[in-house]
Amino acid sequence: MSGRPRLVLRDDPGRSVPLDPRVPLSIGRDPASGLCLSQGEGVSRRHALVRVSRTRPDQWLLCDLGSANGTFLEGARLRDCRPLSDGDEIRLGRNGPVLLFRAGGGSVPPADRSGPPAAAKLRAGVIDFEGHALPIDRIRSAYVRSRRRHPQAFSWWLLFCLGGLLLLPFPWLFWPLQLGALAGWIVLGSRWEHLLEVTLQDGLAYRHRFDSLATALAHRNGIRKAMGQAQASAPVPGRRP
Repeated sequence: MSGRPRLVLRDDPGRSVPLDPRVPLSIGRDPASGLCLSQGEGVSRRHALVRVSRTRPDQWLLCDLGSANGTFLEGARLRDCRPLSDGDEIRLGRNGPVLLFRAGGGSVPPADRSGPPAAAKLRAGVIDFEGHALPIDRIRSAYVRSRRRHPQAFSWWLLFCLGGLLLLPFPWLFWPLQLGALAGWIVLGSRWEHLLEVTLQDGLAYRHRFDSLATALAHRNGIRKAMGQAQASAPVPGRRP
């Protein structure tokens, strides 16, 4: 992908707004907004803001401006500003307009080629996902959510060592063990995992975990591309082929 980062209206791909790192983009019903959605269902006057991170000039952030119906990034409601990745889906309100973030050239790292085999394989009309054949026209959404890994074993070991410090007559024997457990908990607890969730129209969901965010996003974007192609080729009711 080349060009500047931009927001694209999912239901009207011809309408897009380029992003300028120097000027935050406001979104809402206000005519003065950088992206005015005056007819959008559930859109507040000042709904959301897209801006560059103050600490990372190459990272774009999405912020909710206290909207009445909320701003949803990848299906999760925003509580504060969140970073954007190429292909992320932004929904204004639960049933409002949907925007897609396009990162432009060089903003997204390439997918990890050294990881496990692809979780999703595309073939005519069907996605093979984790051993399940999912018809593309039955897929409602594909989201990636990131979360920290919390090694519970190290947490319990830390509590055990703390108890040893308080109860045993020679607590100094536990100091090296406690420091080692604390270091392991910090190192492993700082790792992230990225969950690709594919939900069907009937609400049934399938999930796959990735260590690499780039790989998870590549799979998600491939599924969404197939969904868009299937929707574009679907016959329109009442129209003769």
